Amino acid sequence: MREIGAERITEVVKRLCVEANTHLPQDVKNCIEKSYEQETWPQAREILERIMENYSIADKENCPICQDTGVACVFVKIGQEVHVNGDLAEAINEGVRQGYSEGYLRKSVVRDPLDRVNTGDNTPAMIYYDIVPGDQLEITVAPKGFGSENMSQIKMLKPSDGLQGVKNFILKVVEEAGPNPCPPIVVGVGIGGTFDKAAYLAKRALMRHAGEPNPDPFYADLERELLEKINTLGVGPQGFGGKTTALAVHIEQFPTHIAGLPVAVNINCHVTRHQTEVL
Repeated sequence: MREIGAERITEVVKRLCVEANTHLPQDVKNCIEKSYEQETWPQAREILERIMENYSIADKENCPICQDTGVACVFVKIGQEVHVNGDLAEAINEGVRQGYSEGYLRKSVVRDPLDRVNTGDNTPAMIYYDIVPGDQLEITVAPKGFGSENMSQIKMLKPSDGLQGVKNFILKVVEEAGPNPCPPIVVGVGIGGTFDKAAYLAKRALMRHAGEPNPDPFYADLERELLEKINTLGVGPQGFGGKTTALAVHIEQFPTHIAGLPVAVNINCHVTRHQTEVL
């Protein structure tokens, strides 16, 4: 059994909160730069150029890419042979508390959805646990802005709706979102499981490297098809038109009940932030 101290986890989460908010992952940058090269609409090219300038300044100055530094979503893969000395959840929350305070990041969490008093330190984090084989602990911090989160939807389709029903729903969600989630967007889709599992799958799909295809050829083809159709909607960067409404579509699937076809769509803006460290 491998021992990992809670204080080490706190230190890692603290650092990842700051890094994720100030440095856009290279895979997302690559997608934006590729879109800029392929974009033909002048206003769209100008917006993409400003987006690239923005993340370059954030890199250089170590300042937040976006004023909405998000709610801290923390994905934890815990090896079965790992023992954490201390309270894991509290260690993570303490890391968020320190990272958002010392990193001068905006605190956006309220203590209760109907009693909207700011907690003052961006805690509690949204923590997702996954028990896996091995003796390592993997932590991914993904600050999630709510301009895009608010545009996300879930629907319990009927099995008879089939593949076309799934496509129609995903396209409907993106079209209804329009310019609100600060496109170009990354679209996370969860298909299957239960009501809550589908939503989790959609959010986890956003953690994949932008443009990395689903390992199943059927779903990889579906991702490509949906990306092409989304980019014909004409929303474009920040809603100014063009053919760059989305940078990527990522689908995660899971077995489900014979009577159901849950589909969740979790939209992320072009600031699709996530940083990972393995202990």
